[in-house]
Amino acid sequence: MLDKKIHNQIIKKKSFLCVGLDVDINKIPKSLLNYEDPIFEFSKQIIDSTHQYSIAYKPNIAFFEAHGSKGYKSLEKISKYLKTNYPDIFTIADAKRGDIGNTSKMYANAFLKDLDFDSITVSPYMGSDSVEPFLSFDNKYVFLLALTSNIGSQDFQELILADNSEKLYEKVISKSKNWKNNERIMYVVGAKNTQEIAKIRSLVPDSYLLIPGVGAQGGNLKEICNYGLDKNFKIIVNSSRSIIYASSDDDFASMARNEAKKIQCEMEIYIDKL
Repeated sequence: MLDKKIHNQIIKKKSFLCVGLDVDINKIPKSLLNYEDPIFEFSKQIIDSTHQYSIAYKPNIAFFEAHGSKGYKSLEKISKYLKTNYPDIFTIADAKRGDIGNTSKMYANAFLKDLDFDSITVSPYMGSDSVEPFLSFDNKYVFLLALTSNIGSQDFQELILADNSEKLYEKVISKSKNWKNNERIMYVVGAKNTQEIAKIRSLVPDSYLLIPGVGAQGGNLKEICNYGLDKNFKIIVNSSRSIIYASSDDDFASMARNEAKKIQCEMEIYIDKL
């Protein structure tokens, strides 16, 4: 099972680091533009230089779709490269999909079958029938958007319901626990919501939490671990820009490795304390 694969990687590497592949072609070293596929080459070198510290990779699909069919081919090559060369590393399609059932089924086929990602991020706000098609694949997982770090999250996610019993995002989590194949659901929690992490952990004690925002977005790893890390190690902490853009020069891969190692070393401290 994939959740066991994640756990084994965490124990082996003493890390719960996910490297986000938010590949902006305007930020990669100019020398890579001479390659036939600069986006793939940049991603490949980032993966090769950080894999010993990372348990997961998360391509942000928007950065690939922006390039049309060429971007899709780059994404396809990245997924295949990871499966071939690092099969024990978990993969996340950061697509944030969610639509009526038949449309969600097509999205699910695209990312979980054709591209063969281990998991996908999904928006829950159209309800169960928009999410369950993603949950129908054996040994694949869904990261449900629970509570994000952006300012606009307050518009809906943190609204207190009329009976004052819970916030909307808590209701979403509670509802999702009754959906078909809910054991395949994991949850996205923004890194700046450190005090809410403990509450979410109590709602879903056996589920992995994907926590983006460490690094350039200002998430505090120590606080995340204080609230969300227990002996089950069921958190995956994502860092994107601070790793992949640690340098804009030709030493970008080695600098990315150094940044990933620095985060992993801090994670090891918190793991060893448990």
